[in-house]
Amino acid sequence: WRGPIWMPMNYLFIQALREYQWYDGNDFLFEYPTGSNKLLNLKQVSDELSKRLIHMFEKDEKGNRAINKNYEKYYQDPHFKDLILFYEYFHGENGRGLGASHQTGWTALVANLIEQLEK
Repeated sequence: WRGPIWMPMNYLFIQALREYQWYDGNDFLFEYPTGSNKLLNLKQVSDELSKRLIHMFEKDEKGNRAINKNYEKYYQDPHFKDLILFYEYFHGENGRGLGASHQTGWTALVANLIEQLEK
């Protein structure tokens, strides 16, 4: 595909990790993030990956969202500050939205990730 962060692929990967956790339990551990010496089970890894994806849509300490990196000035306008577009894919380094901005079908999977973290 066209971008480093593609929501449907990441979502499927996270769901697979959750499914394998159900089978393998807490005995199957991985170092996450790499080089951290921190061992997590697959459910914990899936939660951490979910948080990274969700974070692209959250406001930072300055009130900016990573997905709006190209249009920060536009989204500081009080009329549009809460408008969240669901881009086709995202920049791998800074989370900036790329491609079409009307992909509300697959990028809206972020809502499922939020719901799963609350359980």
